[in-house]
Amino acid sequence: MNRLHLLSAIVAASLLTACGGGGDGGGFAFIGTGTGTTGPGTGALKEPPVIVTTLTTAQIDGGSAQSGLQALSGKARCDVNVISLNYSTVGPKGEVTNASGVLLMPAGTCGNAAPLVAYAKGTDVQKPRTLVNPQDPETFMLTAMYAAQGYAVVATDYLGYAKSTFPYHPYLHADSEARTVLDSVRAARSAAVSAGGSLSGKVMFTGYSQGGHSSMAAHRAAERDNASEFNVVAGAHLAGPYNLSGSFKLTQAIAGYQFFVPFIVNSYQKVYGDIYTDVNTVYKQPYAGYIENLLPSPTLNYTTLVTSGALPGANGETPNQARDAVFQSAFLTDVQTNPNNTLFLDAKKNDLLGWSPRAKTLLCGGAGDPTVPPALHMVAAKADFDARGVTTVTTVDVDAQIQATYGPGGKAPTDPTTAAYATYFGAYHGTYEPPFCHVRARALFDTVK
Repeated sequence: MNRLHLLSAIVAASLLTACGGGGDGGGFAFIGTGTGTTGPGTGALKEPPVIVTTLTTAQIDGGSAQSGLQALSGKARCDVNVISLNYSTVGPKGEVTNASGVLLMPAGTCGNAAPLVAYAKGTDVQKPRTLVNPQDPETFMLTAMYAAQGYAVVATDYLGYAKSTFPYHPYLHADSEARTVLDSVRAARSAAVSAGGSLSGKVMFTGYSQGGHSSMAAHRAAERDNASEFNVVAGAHLAGPYNLSGSFKLTQAIAGYQFFVPFIVNSYQKVYGDIYTDVNTVYKQPYAGYIENLLPSPTLNYTTLVTSGALPGANGETPNQARDAVFQSAFLTDVQTNPNNTLFLDAKKNDLLGWSPRAKTLLCGGAGDPTVPPALHMVAAKADFDARGVTTVTTVDVDAQIQATYGPGGKAPTDPTTAAYATYFGAYHGTYEPPFCHVRARALFDTVK
C-alpha cells in the first residue's frame, strides 16, 4: 500500500474541515471566440454590495490565535469589512448569468489605495456555500493572511454556487473560471467605493487547489487579453493541477478521486458534450443513475456524500477501490491509454502549460501531497516554463515545514497501516498545506504591493 491508499472517509473529513464544509481541488484552457474575458456589462453589480459585518483587529487576532494561524499570518493591522457581492458574468458558452462572492476590504486608513488580491477557492461540493460567511475557515484565512494586513481581497463563489443562477458548475474549465475571477475584480472595483475605501490599481492573483488552476487561468487571461485593464503585478498559484491531461494517464488514483474525477467528467460532458452518449458506458450502477448532477450538492458535504452512500468511501476504500466502484473499467483503460480519448483531449484544452507570465509568478506545493502531486503538476509546469526561457516563475516546496509541524517526531509517517499515516496524509492537502503556501504568496505580494 502506498501513500495514496488513504482512508477515503478520513480524506473526506479533512477536506471538509479545511475548506469550511466545501473545498479543495484542480484545471485550464484557451479563451476562444465567444468565451473571452471581456463583454458588455460583465462584472457589473447586480445588487448593491452590503457590508455584512466588520471584523475588528481584536476579533481577527482572537480567531487566528485560537486556530494557530497567527504564527504564520501575524497579528492583524486592520479592521476588515466583509462585503457581499452579486455580479454579472457569463458561462462557458457565453450564457448571460451571475456569480456571488465576497470583498474583504481593509477598513479605515488601511482601506486607502489597497492592492487587490483576487482569490479562487478550492473544490466545493456544497452548492449553498458562500465565502461571504466570515466564519468560513477559508474566508477567515483570507481575512487574517491578507485583508487584515492591508490587502483588499475579492473571492468568487464561482458559477453554480450560492446566489449564482447558472445551472451547473463548469469544474476545471479554464475559460469560465478565468472569466468569473476577472469579473469579480471588476465587481470589487465598484464595491470598494461603497465601503469607504479605494484600490491602488495593482492586482495579484492567487488560489488554492482548484483555485490554483483558476487563478493561473485568470492570470493568463488578464495578461493576454486584458493587459490594458488589469495591472497584474504578481501571481501565486498554490497546489493547482496545471497538467490536468497528464493526471488522466496515472494508473494510481489520487486521494479524493471519487469526488474530483466524476466532477470533471460531468463538467466536460456539459461543456463539450463529447464524453459519452450513454452514461452507463462511463459509470457503474447505482452511480450512473444520479451522478451526473450530484455535484455540487444542495444538501451533502464531503463527509455526508460518503456516509450517505452517495459516493464510495464509508468502508475505508482506498482511492483505487473507490475509483473502480464508480467507473467502468473499459472507460478507465481508454482514458489512460488512448491518445484520442475525448476526456483526455478535453483535459488537454484545459492544461495551463505553454504560456509565459509577464508578472512575477510563484508556484507552491508540498511534495507529500496525495491529491495534487507537485511532481505531476508544479514540477511539470516549471519544466515547461524553463524549456521556453520564461524567467518570471519560481517554485517552492513546503513539505519540510509540513513534516516538521505535523509529522510524528517531525517526519512524515511511513507505515501505511497506522492511524497516524492515514491522518497525516488525509489532512495534508486540505489542512496542512494551504497556510504554508499562503505565507509564501503574501511574501511575494509584499515585494510588489
